[in-house]
Amino acid sequence: MPKVQILMGSKSDIEVARKAKAVLEEFGVDVAMAVASAHRTPQRVESIVKECGADVFIGIAGVSAALPGVVAAMTVKPVIGIPVSGKISLDALLSVVQMPPGIPVAAVGLDRGENAALLAVQILAVSDKALEQKMADYRVKMAEKVVADSEEVC
Repeated sequence: MPKVQILMGSKSDIEVARKAKAVLEEFGVDVAMAVASAHRTPQRVESIVKECGADVFIGIAGVSAALPGVVAAMTVKPVIGIPVSGKISLDALLSVVQMPPGIPVAAVGLDRGENAALLAVQILAVSDKALEQKMADYRVKMAEKVVADSEEVC
């Protein structure tokens, strides 16, 4: 049973999903991915949300970007929305962040699969001390890289 379920509105979102999946796997978090459209296959979306048993959902969608909001309407578990860039990126971004009161969706930047995964890890780490430590170690490595990069360019 996955801890995190990634849902893509279409197969064209796969590169964003792969970034999220890679980070989750780096942290040892079980993850599943599926394509399910909020508009074309709403019953499939509902079935996945109700049956997968995930603790956190990541919804990836562009244009109207309804998928994260639809998922949030179907579960009380955390939902993270990733708006996908395209010809009209602002529509996707606003759709994810402008949810009605009572049905929140956490939002990350355009195409930021890695940030969605890190946020999912932080949510799961609230009740998992080993995962919390992995996140702390990850942050140390990030800081060390910045220092190394600075030394390299100076």
